[in-house]
Amino acid sequence: MLIGALKCAVLGCYKEGGYVTTRLDGPLEVAPCMGNVAVDEKGETIVHAHIVVSNEKGEAYGGHLMKGCHVGPTAELVVVEAAGVHLQRKYDEKTKLKLLKLG
Repeated sequence: MLIGALKCAVLGCYKEGGYVTTRLDGPLEVAPCMGNVAVDEKGETIVHAHIVVSNEKGEAYGGHLMKGCHVGPTAELVVVEAAGVHLQRKYDEKTKLKLLKLG
């Protein structure tokens, strides 16, 4: 889980095999951000997180956390490790996403 503040946020919304992105300029409060960390078939680390941010008017926006967010002035991240659990993602041709491999 992540709480804190952002100078700007880039949010994504999945649509037809890709992400439509929206950039929001701050200051913004993170309220909150949650997700997981897995590896794909090539051993690359995949972070999948969703975030809700609010502005000074209390308006809230949410979506997939995308590259391009900038912390300011602080962000606090809590990571919980589950012993013996190894999350893996595999590319799915239909959705064009790396989905969690269950089972």
